[in-house]
Amino acid sequence: MTPLQPTGLMVNLLRYPERTKITTRIPRFSWIVNSSDTGAVQHGFQILVASSRAILTRDEGDLWDSGSPDIGKAWKIDASSTAVAYDGEALRSESVYVWKVRTWLSASDVGPWSEAQEFATGALTDAFTVDAYLPEIEAVRPSALVPLAPGRLFVDFGRAAFATVELTTDLDEETDITLHLGEVRRGPYAVDRSPRGSRRYRAVSVRLPAGRHTTRVEIPADARNTGAHSIHMPAELFEVMPFRYCEIEGAPATLGSADVVQLAVHYPFDETAASFTSSSPVLNDVWQMCRYTMKATSFVGYYVDGDRERIPYESDGYINQLSHYACDREYTMARRTLDYLIFRPTWPTEWYLYLVLAAWNDYLFTGDDRFIAERYDDLVPKLLTSLARTDGLISISNMTDELLEAIHFAGKSQELFKEGVRDIVDWPQAERDGFEMLPVNSVVNAMYYRALRCIARIAESLGRSADASRFARMAGVVREAFAVCLIDPATGLVVDGEGSAHSSLHANAFALAAGVLAEERVPAVVEHIQSRRMACSVYASQMLLESLYTAGEDAYALSLLTGTGMRSWAHMIYDVGTTISMEAWDDSIKPNQDWNHAWGAAPANIVPFGLMGVRPLAPGFAEVMIDPKPGSLSFAQSRVPTVRGTIAVRVSNEPGVPYVVAVEIPANVSATVGVPCPSGPPTVVVDGRVVHARREGGRCYVSGIGSGKHAIVATPQTERGKNP
Repeated sequence: MTPLQPTGLMVNLLRYPERTKITTRIPRFSWIVNSSDTGAVQHGFQILVASSRAILTRDEGDLWDSGSPDIGKAWKIDASSTAVAYDGEALRSESVYVWKVRTWLSASDVGPWSEAQEFATGALTDAFTVDAYLPEIEAVRPSALVPLAPGRLFVDFGRAAFATVELTTDLDEETDITLHLGEVRRGPYAVDRSPRGSRRYRAVSVRLPAGRHTTRVEIPADARNTGAHSIHMPAELFEVMPFRYCEIEGAPATLGSADVVQLAVHYPFDETAASFTSSSPVLNDVWQMCRYTMKATSFVGYYVDGDRERIPYESDGYINQLSHYACDREYTMARRTLDYLIFRPTWPTEWYLYLVLAAWNDYLFTGDDRFIAERYDDLVPKLLTSLARTDGLISISNMTDELLEAIHFAGKSQELFKEGVRDIVDWPQAERDGFEMLPVNSVVNAMYYRALRCIARIAESLGRSADASRFARMAGVVREAFAVCLIDPATGLVVDGEGSAHSSLHANAFALAAGVLAEERVPAVVEHIQSRRMACSVYASQMLLESLYTAGEDAYALSLLTGTGMRSWAHMIYDVGTTISMEAWDDSIKPNQDWNHAWGAAPANIVPFGLMGVRPLAPGFAEVMIDPKPGSLSFAQSRVPTVRGTIAVRVSNEPGVPYVVAVEIPANVSATVGVPCPSGPPTVVVDGRVVHARREGGRCYVSGIGSGKHAIVATPQTERGKNP
């Protein structure tokens, strides 16, 4: 059992630490354990940190040698491969260091050293900071360049991006041209110069110099998204706008496709980190669009709400975080955004609660507790517990100045948030499915219950056992009060608020996703949810789909993911023609919407984490659940990036034949795999052997599946796409 060379090295969760500067005095190291052996688990590791490559090449660490059994240093069995804290000589500011690691699968089997990775320090500080990258520039060639008339060209770059244009010309004299940049096409070969809503168009005049030159087009700043509340483009870069199409007036006759480049700006993004394909071409296209949205909308290095405002919002951040995690082994942009929102919150009540959920995701997906530890005292007020009545339910009517200060809300002094904190449920308001806004709001309280459960887990992970118990008890009290005050005893459905007789999609979907409902309530709630179809915004579709996969309603969830009506992602792709997810389903729903909103990209995370069922059970993916729920798909396969390596899953779901889940699990990971099983004694075969399976409802689970390739086979399905 000899381990292979570790890969995927990260410093402070940065895959490319050489591209930025580390500001923490005690960085943390992560790597991927590699082995071709089945069930491989790291037994130990050795890290070397050196002040030069020459020293490291001698297999020496003059700053830190974590120890190993063969050099007689203190050494212990340790499976840690994520967020291992530096424990060597004090690092110096503005210095360059190199490190490498090797691993053992047993006390006697040492593997080769990893490649060396360089990292540089900036001004080191004891304060908590989030190290992050400067967004990078990608040169995109045209997918089509069409001469329209002498001096007129139409250019299609294939997909929209936040970018500018670069032109390479060789001219006898200075030449003035005009570029028309836009997201929307008018006819086959023209940019729509009067797009409705917040869709982008801009005419930019450019003077091209004589001689051979490369000219980058300077896009003027837009007052709508460069104000005091917006995230500005980094000073080292340039202003951008979202566009796919470009018309050039006055174009030199020699200008060809090799001379026109879209300079797209985005956070570093690994195109090979994730993949998905299935028997549904529509679903494949939906996932690809949502995946690309993660890359395209990362242009300022924070999760922002699109180009209209360029402002981070908590709900957007939660969806963006999960979707980004699902598409790339990248965590620093999410953490940076969460830290920003701690001190610069927005106005919706329940969005404060999203921040607690996102903080738990940060730890669960990375295994690095630095953020939850450093920001714990700021996260606790985000629970809004001081809004609670004696029965535990919260109401915005109980807001106080003291709580506003504790949650860092300064909105009343800001024009953007001057109305103060208030419930939102969904946005725009017309997407609320008739929700009755009352002081004790069921959506807010469902989110409150879920946030209490998350903060209890956070407290437990940090060793704050008294807090963990207290928050768990509070969650129990809220669950009881929710059942009494917010469920109609006659229908069994969740009502919109205390005193309401109306049961919206939102009230029921948010409650189901939060886990606040008793098991006997679920069937009626699910039936009601299905009756409402997609009566919510693209934002609320995240919780709707979460609720359906939680309840095992994968066939219905798939019908929403692959729908082709106006309220669908297919409508965005095939009817509207966007290549980035939109802020709303259609202009008729939100006339001022934009075409570059990551909160509309829920399928990017719902497909791998819901449909393919890959999700962490223990921090840093030390334990993982793989529980595919493919609905009526005959097959689906995906590659899901994790901090410990890529998890590959393929599901064969042909009717009348054995249901097969084929998985490939990285080393140092233990998996539980779920398959459907009919009534009677469960029969599950793993790698050709019948194994014991734990039954939960209509599914069977096999735990303790280690690294390597495995095939898990269930008995034949008699009705394709039906939940057993």
